[in-house]
Amino acid sequence: MPRTKGALILTTKPVGAGSGLDRFRSSGAMKALFARGSDVQAILINTSGGLTGGDKIDITCIAGQNSHLSCTTQAAERAYRADSGQAELHTELTVEAGASLHWLPQEMILFDGSALSRSLSVDLQAEAQFLAVEPIVFGRAAMGEQLTQIAFKDRIAIRREGTPLYMDGLDLTGDSVAHLAKLATAQGGGAMASLIYVAPNAEAHLKPLQMLMPQTGGVSLLQPDVLVMRLVAQDSFALRQTLVPVLNRLTDNSLPTSWRL
Repeated sequence: MPRTKGALILTTKPVGAGSGLDRFRSSGAMKALFARGSDVQAILINTSGGLTGGDKIDITCIAGQNSHLSCTTQAAERAYRADSGQAELHTELTVEAGASLHWLPQEMILFDGSALSRSLSVDLQAEAQFLAVEPIVFGRAAMGEQLTQIAFKDRIAIRREGTPLYMDGLDLTGDSVAHLAKLATAQGGGAMASLIYVAPNAEAHLKPLQMLMPQTGGVSLLQPDVLVMRLVAQDSFALRQTLVPVLNRLTDNSLPTSWRL
């Protein structure tokens, strides 16, 4: 059967008082649109409409020295039932000296029978600033979907000048309803998100963000300039009710418009 393949490479550089494209190439199912503005805001699009067994997407984004890059998606991504094999989604980000990068994809929705291996690898250079969020939704609650058989492998690795700064991994196989119902896992929640913020002012955001958290969320500092948030919610709507105010604050109210539609 035909399989989806897609790749995208995007690099920015300083242009006047803002940032502009330095290099851009896309192939296969991966496309991008760019919002107007003084910096580069890329809206990534998987034209296949979703991921299933055998699909492979590779994304490489580089915020060049002293430039700013923001990446989001047109809508939620979907991992559909896989008859055989697994879908692969690999993202590599580099933030050069004095640059900043916002990695703000919308939700990854997992469907029953999906098989997905996903990785996010980030390389931060000196004085680089970085914001990332990775929301996950386990089936569409409004449709009554329950995931009784999935295979989901997720890895996040963030390094600063080669030194590990944040490492995270999730392996969820089998009946996700049973797994997520456990007290130490998600207490029956159907959506979750991880957020990482690396910037000199990270500590200043700690208490204000803690005030925004429900009982199923938490914010802490790994280091004075590294802030991490974990959030579990009943569904994607409840997840966004907390996520959007948080992202508004951390992006200085420049959250991409696609998040508000």
